[in-house]
Amino acid sequence: MNEKIYKTMGKTGAWNIVFGVVLIVLGVAIGTMQLIYGGKLLIDRKEITF
Repeated sequence: MNEKIYKTMGKTGAWNIVFGVVLIVLGVAIGTMQLIYGGKLLIDRKEITF
């Protein structure tokens, strides 16, 4: 019984680390994309005429 709990806790901990790394990578990628496209919008707004 204790061995099963030990293995389950190990797998859960490993998946939590993997999930955390994936979220960090996605966060950095999305943040970078927002900075790039936000800058493009600021530059392109000068070309808009009403």
